[in-house]
Amino acid sequence: MGRLEAIVGEVVVMSLRVKRSELTLVDQARLKASRRLNPTRKIELGQFLTPASISRFMAALFSERKGDVRLLDAGAGVGSLTDAFINRWGSQDVCVSAYEIDPTLVFYLRGTLERYEKRRFEAKIIERDFIQDAVYSIKLGNKRNGFTHAILNPPYKKINTDSTHRALLRAVGLETVNLYTGFVGLAIDLMAMGGELVAIIPRSFCNGLYYKPFREWMLEKASVENIHLFHSRTSAFNEDEVLQENVIIRLVRGKKQGTVTITTSSDTQFSDLQSHQYPFSEIVHDADDQKFIHVPTSPRHTGISEVPLAARSLDEIGLEVSTGPVVDFRLKEFLRQQPERGTAPLLYPTHFANGAMEWPRRSKKPNAIINNAETKKWLYPNGSYTVVRRFSSKEERRRIVAHVVDPGVFKENAIGFENHLNVFHSRKKGIDRDVALGLSVFLNSTAVDDYFRRFSGHTQVNATDLRQLRYPELRELEKLGQWIQTQRNVTQEMIDQQVEAVNGGK
Repeated sequence: MGRLEAIVGEVVVMSLRVKRSELTLVDQARLKASRRLNPTRKIELGQFLTPASISRFMAALFSERKGDVRLLDAGAGVGSLTDAFINRWGSQDVCVSAYEIDPTLVFYLRGTLERYEKRRFEAKIIERDFIQDAVYSIKLGNKRNGFTHAILNPPYKKINTDSTHRALLRAVGLETVNLYTGFVGLAIDLMAMGGELVAIIPRSFCNGLYYKPFREWMLEKASVENIHLFHSRTSAFNEDEVLQENVIIRLVRGKKQGTVTITTSSDTQFSDLQSHQYPFSEIVHDADDQKFIHVPTSPRHTGISEVPLAARSLDEIGLEVSTGPVVDFRLKEFLRQQPERGTAPLLYPTHFANGAMEWPRRSKKPNAIINNAETKKWLYPNGSYTVVRRFSSKEERRRIVAHVVDPGVFKENAIGFENHLNVFHSRKKGIDRDVALGLSVFLNSTAVDDYFRRFSGHTQVNATDLRQLRYPELRELEKLGQWIQTQRNVTQEMIDQQVEAVNGGK
């Protein structure tokens, strides 16, 4: 707890040390600039400016250091992060390289930095593309005196495969799909050995196939020291109504990986800050070639490794999971609001609620799809399937919500699954009824939900994510399926107890 208390104390001390007028000026500049930014361009470039309380917390995460300080602030905005960093370091020499390309933000950034001209302080505002500059520096070997510190709130924007940014990043060996991971990846490479980087970034890099090269890049070049998680999805940038879950991460260039400190708070005031340390093997599992990054929120959230049933891959138990193949807007001419002769049932997430399937259902979504030579390849045979919605709402208690398709509801011999469902099947055919039910019980358990939340910071549940889970043996799934059929008014506690009890014949 010593490190945590130090962080909290430093945040409070900084708030008192900095003049109230200066704090007000920085946040006023942030709010004014945010209002002046073109809303469309703001979204396109992912321009979400950092509140002062988050800036101070990020600055406090850096460890004590003597000597010259060379700070990188890439995507500096109005200078909120640099402002907090300078005040964290007091009278120590600080040399800042602040990258910002938006003229509106540069105007306010210049005003922020001018207030420190009388200190032992040097600042360069660089109005050039950071990715281009960084790649050139790396390729030319101009990083002998790398940055000792980097503090970042990088832009969030997807990078097209054929874009200039993608080509530049590839030139230095970094394959990634978003500006924010491009910024962080390059910043890591520009750091001096032992240099520290603190960034507030979306949590999406923690899992998913597309971010695997970035995770490998980051873990090869730096150690993960701290990860901070906000309990509320909207906390970090609530003024901008950002729903993407964000984390604050501290990395150290070239340091041997040790334990990782995970902190959490309900909001950006950090008043209920909690801290726990974990061995790195709990954050990135040794046997995981995907290098998923797990973020446990408390020691009791040990995840699926504590569930004895979860020992097998889907392949090992003869099951598969796929995204529903029917993309409705591409097959619009074949959709029907109600079933009729020559159609097959079409299932959407709306057909599943409160543990039950309701079809047909009165809603805006169609209930059927024409079954002919053109659509046949998108349909599955009628049978028992376990389905998981790809998207849950941010208010939903569980991320993974599983249901079972009852084949007895349908007279037709084929079923369509819309693209917003994940479907568990066996070679595109139905699975044993008991297994399908048991699989839904297992997926709806708290242990699985806790595990999933450790590496997924968004509401989307992809088939790839479900393939990464470990599953019980088929006979154990059958037992769970048989059990659920004998129960009425099943509660979450009952599900959790049964998932634990089935193992070993208990």
